[in-house]
Order: sequence, then C-alpha cells, then structure tokens
Amino acid sequence: MKASAYEQTGGPEVLKYVDLPDPICGPSQVRIEVKAISLEGGDVLNRGYGEKPNEPFVVGYTAAGVVTEVGTSVSTVSVGQRVTTLGGSGSHAEQRVVSPSTCWPLPDSVDFEQGACIPVTCGTAHEGIFEFGCLQSDETLLVQGGAGGVGLVAIQLAKEIGATVYATASSDERLANLAAFGLDEGINYEKNDLVAEVMRLTDKRGVQVVLDPVGGRVLEQSIAAAGHRGRIVSVGTASRDFDKVNVAGLAPGNKRLTGVFLGAEITTKRAQAVVKELVNKMAEGKLKVPIAKTFALAEAAKAHEFVESRQAIGRVILVP
Repeated sequence: MKASAYEQTGGPEVLKYVDLPDPICGPSQVRIEVKAISLEGGDVLNRGYGEKPNEPFVVGYTAAGVVTEVGTSVSTVSVGQRVTTLGGSGSHAEQRVVSPSTCWPLPDSVDFEQGACIPVTCGTAHEGIFEFGCLQSDETLLVQGGAGGVGLVAIQLAKEIGATVYATASSDERLANLAAFGLDEGINYEKNDLVAEVMRLTDKRGVQVVLDPVGGRVLEQSIAAAGHRGRIVSVGTASRDFDKVNVAGLAPGNKRLTGVFLGAEITTKRAQAVVKELVNKMAEGKLKVPIAKTFALAEAAKAHEFVESRQAIGRVILVP
C-alpha cells in the first residue's frame, strides 16, 4: 500500500510517500480501505515532536473508509460497511487496521470527508465542553482558536444547548466566518486585549468555561478570563509553545484547570457512545466541520505545512 510515513521526527519535509506492506488484520481487528483522512493537530505534533521511530512510521489518528476485512472474532462490523475510525496511528495510508470498538458506521448522508472529522475533532470538542467543562445552558463559554476544527465544533455544540459563546481569532475576517455557526461575540486577539474584552463582555464576571486548544502562554490568558469557580479545559498545544505556564491565577478564583486527551477516554463505552451520538448529529444536519482544503495523500507534507501556517478555517483533509 501507499502511505505517507517518516523515519525521523521534524518538519513537514520528513514525510515521504512510500510503499509499505499492507496491514495485517488480526482476529479482533478491522481493516478498512481509507477514503478520507482528517489531519488532526495531534498528528502534526507527533510528527514534529514525538519519539523517533525505529522504522517508517505512519502517523495519524482518524480516517473514514470502507471495511474490507474483519477478524474472526468481530461481529459488530461488516465487510462493505462505510465507517469512521480512530487509532493511535496509521491514518496516513491507503489502508489501516483498527479495533472494532473505535470503528463507527457512517450513514450514507455523511460523506467520508466529514465523517473522518468526527472522532477526534468533534469528540474532543464535546468532551472538553461537556464531560470536563460541565457547560450548562445558562453559562458562557470562551473558545480559544475559534477558527480551528475543534473550536468550530465547540461553538455549534454550545449554541445547541443555548449557552453564550465567545471565541478568539487572529483577524476580523476569520471571526466573520464564525458568525454562521452561532458565535455571539468574536475577539480579535491581534487588535484587542483578550482578558479585558472578556471582562467587558461579562460585566467583569469572566466566563464559566474556557476551551483552550492553543496552550502555552495563551493558557495563562484563559485562566485570567475565567470567572469565579471557572473551568478551564486544555485540549491541545496548537501554539507549539511548551514553556512553563504560570497557574497562580487559579487559586484566588477557585478555578479549575483540566487537561483532556480523547485517547485516554476512547476505550470507555461512554466516550464511544459520544462519538456515535456525534455521527447521528452530523447525519441529521445539526453539526458540520468546515473543510479548509483537501490534499492528495502523496502531498501530506504540503498538507502538514498548510496546517502549521495557521491559515486553515476548519479541518484539512487528505485523500488517498
């Protein structure tokens, strides 16, 4: 099979389009022919900062496609079924093998590109604002990096329950794109003081929940923007700013900071049911992930470079 793999970590240029052996489907596994790959922030971070592999490594969490083989002990998935999948690696390829527990049927009404975005992009947003952020309908949510895939989904999910939503972006143009998804107020962090704007919008109370996929020094602003007993949920480090974060602002306001990694939850039946629910929402037209750009799998290096340029609004897709 063809795959985009790397033999050493580093910039996008380490990705090479190569021939690799087809993955072997074990007795308790499912093999799929990949139709679309959602390029996740974690894929970029793993390629750039992960452990150096001992052999060509195929990065990537999520992909949608068609089941071509099921193991002898698998009864929940059928050959020919359209599915979206999640695994620790292996999405940047023409084929992948996953556990049936992280393989969800896709209705015909959900195309492969949208379907590929559901497990990680939509799942992370849902876990962040509901399971860990405990957002309620009468509360206010601040989404850092609102033009990213996780941010755009979080806006939609929060508005669906009636919450007030603010989001940040680097330009007025990017913020304008968020209005269609229900955003109440946008904050251009290049022109305005983020914390001051949040305090102005909330009559100096701060927000109840902050979803932060950016990390680094932005996380300190998230802590400052949260009100009394505010819940700050860190779901990533898109900034690639790995400096120490000053958390002294937590204690005076009895605030709570939680880190969320979907991979640590997805083995639970609860989290797997959440992904199934999100598939249904997308099928019903209640949820959408904007596709910023689509690249051929052979152009994975260019796709990673585009993600790192921070031009994308929504998700970048790879297609074998």
